[in-house]
Amino acid sequence: MLAITKGSLKSIFRNPASVAFSFGFPLVFILVFGFINGGGPVVNVALANRADTSNKLIQGLLSTKIVQLSKDKDSLSIHRDLEKGRIGAVLSIDSGVSAMGFKQYHLHLLTSSASGDKYPIVKMALSQVIQQAEQENIPPQYRPISVDELPMITGRKYAMIDFILPGMLGFSLLSAAVFGVAFLFFSLRQQLVLKRFYATPISKKYIILGEGLARVLFQLITAVVIIVIGKYAFHFTLVHGWITFIEMLILSLFGLIVFMGFGFIISSTARSESTIPPFANLFTLPQFLLGGTFFSTEAFPAWLQKICEVLPLKQLNDAMRNIAFEGAHLTDCGKQLGILALWGIAVYAVAIRVFKWE
Repeated sequence: MLAITKGSLKSIFRNPASVAFSFGFPLVFILVFGFINGGGPVVNVALANRADTSNKLIQGLLSTKIVQLSKDKDSLSIHRDLEKGRIGAVLSIDSGVSAMGFKQYHLHLLTSSASGDKYPIVKMALSQVIQQAEQENIPPQYRPISVDELPMITGRKYAMIDFILPGMLGFSLLSAAVFGVAFLFFSLRQQLVLKRFYATPISKKYIILGEGLARVLFQLITAVVIIVIGKYAFHFTLVHGWITFIEMLILSLFGLIVFMGFGFIISSTARSESTIPPFANLFTLPQFLLGGTFFSTEAFPAWLQKICEVLPLKQLNDAMRNIAFEGAHLTDCGKQLGILALWGIAVYAVAIRVFKWE
């Protein structure tokens, strides 16, 4: 098994296309997005009082389509998400009637240093709503809306690279595992290498483990390179330092093992080498678009978000970001690991049934 692993690993490094795809593709995106400072298309806000959703100012704010209401319902989760930059601001509204009979509103805005570029988007959208609401013929001294910006709370600064790097790492693992394993085992089968291996005294499982182990080692090296460049070139956040780094590698290993199962299925069902890319893209491309690689899935309609939640890449990306930036540990990612494990069980159950030696 170790001899097969060593030989397969050498062949990977001697293949320029394999090295370029595994290292070059994700690094190009990381370098591009590392120099970009920008926000997502949709920003979450929370309400200190959920009953304020009936207020016309809040309704007007949500109708702008660039602001949406956070799903947080209790003050503790709202405060935690504000500290982590998940939401742009917390809003509360006091309303009343002036002495002249005009309806008046007093808005309180609370944000954090972690909100970064989200808070300006909230303020811009809010100023538009206020401007529209004040179009009535009301004397300036009876301005119906006033805004009070509360002192900013402290939080970690959330940069674009903190979102992009885990997504690109996840997609790199997905693509390499599916395409790499599919092409590798199809080629070994076509060239009758697997058949010759099968005729030797080595156990079948060690043949598969040897080839798979080489692919895993190579991709973990890729993951190390991506994280190190992100950390030292673009200040990618590793909350707990080396502990976070090790946990990200363990999570990468878990994701690789799950994704490789799809490669085994494709390599066994493809009739020719030219049919591998369509089959592989059928699985990888939807996840590339819907797995939260470049932008949050919260920008999608509610029905589409439910579909995104069952995708294995989405769960891997979420777990990566939770561990890297939010300070979570693997034990805190039970939901994500559980869904990945279910995918792994289902995929390998199919792979075992369809795998062919010749």
